Amino acid sequence: MAARNCLKFLLGHEARTLDAVDPTATVLDYLRLEERRTGTKEGCAEGDCGACTVVVARPSPEGGLRYQAVNACIQPLGTLDGAQLITVEDLAAADGTLHPVQQAMVDCHGSQCGFCTPGFVMSLFAMTKEGFPPETDDQAIDEILAGNLCRCTGYAPIARAAHGLAAMEITDGFDARREETQAALAAMDDGADVSLTEDETRWFHAPASADGLAELMLQYPDATIVAGATDVGLWLTKHLMRPDPLIWLGRARDLATIEETTTDITIGAGVTYSDALAHLSWTWPDFGAVVRRIGSTQIRNAGTIGGNVANGSPIGDTPPMLIALGARLHLRQGRIRRVIPIEDFFIDYGKQDRAPGEFVEAVTIPRPAPGQIFKAYKLSKRFDQDISAVMGAFSLFVDEGRIVTARVAFGGMAGTPKRSPSAEAALTGHTLEKSAFETAMRALAIDFKPLTDMRASAAYRLKAAQNMLMRVFIEVTDEDAATRLWDKRGIDDAGL
Repeated sequence: MAARNCLKFLLGHEARTLDAVDPTATVLDYLRLEERRTGTKEGCAEGDCGACTVVVARPSPEGGLRYQAVNACIQPLGTLDGAQLITVEDLAAADGTLHPVQQAMVDCHGSQCGFCTPGFVMSLFAMTKEGFPPETDDQAIDEILAGNLCRCTGYAPIARAAHGLAAMEITDGFDARREETQAALAAMDDGADVSLTEDETRWFHAPASADGLAELMLQYPDATIVAGATDVGLWLTKHLMRPDPLIWLGRARDLATIEETTTDITIGAGVTYSDALAHLSWTWPDFGAVVRRIGSTQIRNAGTIGGNVANGSPIGDTPPMLIALGARLHLRQGRIRRVIPIEDFFIDYGKQDRAPGEFVEAVTIPRPAPGQIFKAYKLSKRFDQDISAVMGAFSLFVDEGRIVTARVAFGGMAGTPKRSPSAEAALTGHTLEKSAFETAMRALAIDFKPLTDMRASAAYRLKAAQNMLMRVFIEVTDEDAATRLWDKRGIDDAGL
């Protein structure tokens, strides 16, 4: 199918068609500079503070619409294709009547200077559309609002507003116009590849399929691929980089699938953290607990596991867990596909086993086997929205109290996420005894020479990694040990 050279989306309930688009323009810049919608604010320009939060609605595979809060400051404008963009200006009724979310913030005195308020309102609006958790306690509210920062109110009034909204049945103008919105978005869904440019020198491409992506990558082997742009977005806002071309995966639905068999779970490169979370939490509770601490709701709604792997960062949170679980990585170059153990993908700092024009298509994770124990811990200075100083993941196969095999992997301990063969050898063949784990702790110093940086010193990192191994021993041998934070719903806030 021929490529479409325009961007189509809804702004509120108004259709927008843009023929000339700066490939690196952000949603925030478009709203403020082109639409003059200044309710959406720029605070940090890196997806941390939430002042820029908007809501993007897209058709759900199950029918209806799915509303998700995202950070407009790091979201390329082209990623809006086929979606409805909702800002704080869209919430009040035509006669000026405030939306229930806005009214709750007023009633609870949830705003002082007002700069961050629109972002809070949009995060809460998304939850009124998607549904608050069944038991909306303080922990649930914290998770919903973790991506929104305020320096005035101390959060208590905002949390009270959230609790009040969770107890309400809310019907608004978006519900009244839902069928109209669905019809408008369906009309935009033409299945075409999208190619946008502003000046014929820099391009934004959005292929409609993995096949289209494969062709583009052969044509532009040095292209920058983005899924959620939660990292590349900072290249645009902080480093003022202008990658050319920029290729977005969000229209390739065949990259956004999760396939489950009796032996494996395969997660496409376009699957977001939010979409993968339930599958991961159910199968490996520690994996899900760590994912809940990656960024914020806004970041998890945009970022992908495939992007976290392809990025190759030594401090990415998912690669150590995938390595420990023995995941396999699917790579594609044109029509040629290959599958490799995921640990083989990470060669050196900033270098991955990926040929020109090759891209990550999916990752396959083996299901838990009898006797398998999986533990994962994220250590960071802040609980929410922080990069790991050390990320540890541990998979042990135990038979009659003896460790048959062990896989020990860390992030933040080297130039790549990597296994510790010396620690694994120290554990393999031994019973679940403290001395074996103490030997493995000492063995970490053989495999890792961590660096000192702003997040932690080398000595601290090594000691923290060793203590994680001892924590595995404690949790495996004493189920009642108080090693974790748990909320009232029994959900593990793993990592601390």
